[in-house]
Amino acid sequence: MSFFKRPADELGDKLNERLARDLDEDAALAKMGEAEAFSFAEFHPEAAERGGYSNYSYWRATLRAFFRNKTAVFFLVLMAVTLLFTFIQPLLPGQKDPLLVHYGEWGLPLNNVPPNSEFWFGTNSIGQDLWSRIWAGTRTSLFIGFSVAVVEAVVGILAGVLWGYVRKLDFFFTELYNVLDNIPQTLLLILISYIMRPGVSTIIFALSLTGWLGMARFIRNQIIIIRDRDYNLASRCLGVPTRRIIFKNLLPYLVSVITMRMALAIPGAIGSEVFVTYIGIGLPVSIPSLGNLIQTGRSLMQMAVLRYQLIFPVAVLAVITISFYIIGNSFADAADPKNHVN
Repeated sequence: MSFFKRPADELGDKLNERLARDLDEDAALAKMGEAEAFSFAEFHPEAAERGGYSNYSYWRATLRAFFRNKTAVFFLVLMAVTLLFTFIQPLLPGQKDPLLVHYGEWGLPLNNVPPNSEFWFGTNSIGQDLWSRIWAGTRTSLFIGFSVAVVEAVVGILAGVLWGYVRKLDFFFTELYNVLDNIPQTLLLILISYIMRPGVSTIIFALSLTGWLGMARFIRNQIIIIRDRDYNLASRCLGVPTRRIIFKNLLPYLVSVITMRMALAIPGAIGSEVFVTYIGIGLPVSIPSLGNLIQTGRSLMQMAVLRYQLIFPVAVLAVITISFYIIGNSFADAADPKNHVN
């Protein structure tokens, strides 16, 4: 008999002791009743539904991300106040007619009067109140900008989706784009201004005629990137109609970029209106617009005492343009699903 045990023997003894202990525990549990050994959990349908529910909302997450950007919120408030005041300004007491010529004591027009307590922004060269004319011109320019942006969005998105998703239409839209894009827009604006009567509708028609091309090409490129992804291929294999794929699978993915393009289209249309007025084919002088006011002020900028006629309309145009640009970019970033964390 040996007084020393080998390591293998010691390991075997430990395993035997562990096995014996487990057998004793199993025997003890076997003696207990099933009701005492186990307790069944109660089933609650409400709790099961609550466990698989997520309160995530795309638009709630988008707005939450947008309002975290303090700069964008500031310009949003500034833009909202400007738009609100632009449309309620004629309803306020003491407001003057933007087309009315004001005369002094001797029957002479109060032309080029600097800003004072009666004429807050002064008067122009024929005695009209610049305060009223600037806000009337802002209403006109905003109407043109929103109208052109809506036409560009509707036509551009529809054409871009069909161009990018329906392969049979690719040749047709490509040739149409090449033809229209190679026509100089300035030449087109000049021809339309001579054919049609100058006015707001003419400007909107001229700017919308080719303005949708950029949106259509942009949407087409985005659609080509995502049209053959797995979920779209699966939808086509399951026989989902093309219309449903476009509105359910494709367009929601492009909300951020569409929002950004539309936000930039509004100041772009206003800038185009200012440009066509600058080259002499814009709205008639009888219709106040930011383009007319800036064109008139530009001719007087060499005279220091009359520069206010250029500064005030340019300041309003700058507020609108910068606000739309920052709001559009910030909202596009907030609407991007990649930036959402559930």
